[in-house]
Amino acid sequence: MARVFITGSADGLGAMAAKLLVEEGHSVILHARNEARGKEALENIPGAEAVVYGDLSSISQTKDVADQVNRLGTFDAVIHNAGIGYRESRRIATEDGLPRLFAVNTLAPYILTALIHRPARLVYLSSAMHEAGDATLNDLAWNERPWLGPQAYSDTKLHDVLLAFAIARRWKNVYSNALTPGWVPTKMGGAGAPDDLEEGPKTQVWLAVSDDKTAKVSGKYWYHMRPKAPLPITHDEHLQEKLLHDCFEFSGVTMPVM
Repeated sequence: MARVFITGSADGLGAMAAKLLVEEGHSVILHARNEARGKEALENIPGAEAVVYGDLSSISQTKDVADQVNRLGTFDAVIHNAGIGYRESRRIATEDGLPRLFAVNTLAPYILTALIHRPARLVYLSSAMHEAGDATLNDLAWNERPWLGPQAYSDTKLHDVLLAFAIARRWKNVYSNALTPGWVPTKMGGAGAPDDLEEGPKTQVWLAVSDDKTAKVSGKYWYHMRPKAPLPITHDEHLQEKLLHDCFEFSGVTMPVM
């Protein structure tokens, strides 16, 4: 039995992954934005062990989520599932003055990776839209650029792949991978999304707990339990390190080297 923590697991793919893991006999810790959402999550997934709370658009609350998780002990896997979609029509600033989309999709998984006791496996949800991300990593806070929701989303999904690959390179004793669940009809994906919703959570569950030797690898990008070629520049070590440095500058949280 594995012990797994899943961010953004009150609904959508996170909740679906949690249900699959519970059905397989694993212990699951849920995450919700606030206490009310957390209670709903536990009602929907009654076999879950516990739930932690915190708004991942807030640096301080994200740090507190890490503290809550660490108080619960150690984990075999962490699935960084939480995310905001591309439909924001304007730059919505957080309490830290950052775009909410960047704070939740990029900075939160960085902070949680750095602060949660190191698991054996890390899984980061990206998207095929990462291929349109801005690889210059300029103006991550969108202070200079005119806001474009789809571009901002693509940027963060590129960041998630860079983060997964950076950790795979730095932490040799951890399996760290990124994936695209496909364009599935969740609240984020929209009702018209063409991919199979039932397939959406399976790859992250497989990467988190499977004993299949195919799943016990690191630094890969996946789609439906098959390796898929990501944007080639995601393998650029200098770009990976630039993202880690920029996230440190925003958060004040240092990513351990090894």
